[in-house]
Amino acid sequence: MPCCGPIATGCRSPPLGDSKLLKRGQIAIAIGNPLGFESTVTAGVVSALGRSLRAKSGRLIDDVIQTDAALNPGNSGGPLVATSGDVIGINTAVVMGAQGICFAVASNTASFVVTELIRHGRVRRASIGIAGQTVPLPRRVAYAAGLSLNSGVVIAAVESDSPAARADLEQGDVILALNGESVGGIDDLVRLLNGDRIGQLVTLTVLRRGEMHTLPVTPVERKR
Repeated sequence: MPCCGPIATGCRSPPLGDSKLLKRGQIAIAIGNPLGFESTVTAGVVSALGRSLRAKSGRLIDDVIQTDAALNPGNSGGPLVATSGDVIGINTAVVMGAQGICFAVASNTASFVVTELIRHGRVRRASIGIAGQTVPLPRRVAYAAGLSLNSGVVIAAVESDSPAARADLEQGDVILALNGESVGGIDDLVRLLNGDRIGQLVTLTVLRRGEMHTLPVTPVERKR
């Protein structure tokens, strides 16, 4: 975000801060054009960290900052700034009808997205070629697998000639973990299948007809 006009000299852009260093209660300043009122500044605090926000497309946005700095339509896309001047988030959404429940995409997420766009022209996601849904998991099964979660992802369908098919995954298998990280639902699986997994061998822990199996699978880039 330029800090002065395009013809001014000495114009600088504020740096992106490290959103992992944020703390609850830290001052947060939102800048934007709410309801058409240009260059409006509001202030509040970081109310919570690591929230998840559901996009209109249905995808879950992880690592979202909750703040009570007043946001309105027109603030979206504007910076959320710390008192140091670092941009710590991108103003994104509010809970309509609530008082002071607003959200910003963390600066680290924004940095990742920008890097992916520069390198690849898109944000890449990994895929193993399955359709699945979240199902409850019997407590004894979770205990036997050493998992703290009480749900997993049941495979409803396996695409032909996909990584899942080549790894002998079957319809009805319940995915419990990926590389040892618990998979409690579809959102967990989508989060773990990020761009870094493309072409990299991973291991899936699955429950099949009452028995635990560990299957190697190499994700590919999700089809656009």
